Amino acid sequence: MTFRTLDLNLLKVFEALMTEGSVTRAANALFMTQPAVSNALARLRESLGDPLFVRAGNGVMPTQRAAVLWNELAEALDRMRSALDPDAFDPARAKVEFSLSMSDYTAGIVMPPLCGLLARAAPQARVRTLPNNVVDIPDQLEDNRADCVLSAYINEAQYPGHIRSRSLWLVEYACFMRRDHPLASMKRLSTRAFLSARHVDVSLGGQTPPSYDVYLSARGLSRDVAALVNHYNVAYEMLRHTDMIAVLPRHLGALTPHAPYLHAMALPMLAPPRTITLFWHQRNDTVPAQRWLRQTLVDLFASGENTATPVP
Repeated sequence: MTFRTLDLNLLKVFEALMTEGSVTRAANALFMTQPAVSNALARLRESLGDPLFVRAGNGVMPTQRAAVLWNELAEALDRMRSALDPDAFDPARAKVEFSLSMSDYTAGIVMPPLCGLLARAAPQARVRTLPNNVVDIPDQLEDNRADCVLSAYINEAQYPGHIRSRSLWLVEYACFMRRDHPLASMKRLSTRAFLSARHVDVSLGGQTPPSYDVYLSARGLSRDVAALVNHYNVAYEMLRHTDMIAVLPRHLGALTPHAPYLHAMALPMLAPPRTITLFWHQRNDTVPAQRWLRQTLVDLFASGENTATPVP
C-alpha cells in the first residue's frame, strides 16, 4: 500500500474511531451507518496490514500501529480541517456535551465558574460530571468515559504515556475541627495533641492508608484514623457533629456551607501539597471542541505560578 493507492476518505473513519473509541459513536459522528464504518475499517485494515483496533469493553482501543499513526496524522488532519473549515468549532453555536471526572472537592471549585462561562460563551453546550476515585484515571480516559479528568494522581511520575496532562493548582492543607472543639482554643496545635486526636480522612478509592499517613509513617509517626469516607463534604459534616479532626484542603474549607461551624489550624507537620491536574487522552489532542474545553479550564483555573489556589 502507498499513499497514492490509499482512499483518503478512510482517514476520516480512522480519526472518528480514534476520538470516539467506539464504532457506534464513530458512525454517529460521521453520519454513517455502523456497517459502513465497519466496512471502511476492514478496507483500512487490509490497506495497512494491521488490525488497528481491537475490542475493549463496549468500544474499541487502538493497536500500537494505530497509536503511532495517530501521532503522525492527528495534527495534519487538524491543520487540513482548519484550512478547509476555519469555523470547525464555534462554541456559540455548538451543541456538544462535555464529560468531566472529578471529586466533590474539585467539582465544588470547578463547576460554578465553568457553567457560568458556558452560559455566556457556549449556551448550547452541556456538561456532566463523573465520580473520580483517583486509581482509574487512565481507564476512564482510555474507555472514553470522560473527556477530561481533573484530579491529583497517586504516582504522578508513572501515568501512561498516552495520557496528556496540564497542572492547574496546588492544594494546601489545614487541620479542621468544629469551632467549640477542645483543641480549638490552642494557639498552636501541638504534634502530640494532633496525633492523639481521632481523625476522619478522605480516600476517594477507598484505599488505606491515606496519603498523609504514608507521610507520617516515613517519619516514624502515626495517628488514629477512626473513619475513612469517600466524599470531602461528608468529612466536613462529620467534623461539625463529632470530636474528630481532619487534614483537609484549606481552600474548600472556606467554600463549604459548613465553614461557619468549623475552625482551621495550621498543621504541626505540613502535609505535602498535591497538584490538581487536567488529564486527557492523546487521541483528543487536536479535536477542536476538546481543545477549546481544555483551554477554557486552563484559563479559568491554572494559577500563573501554579501555587496556592485557583485563579477566580
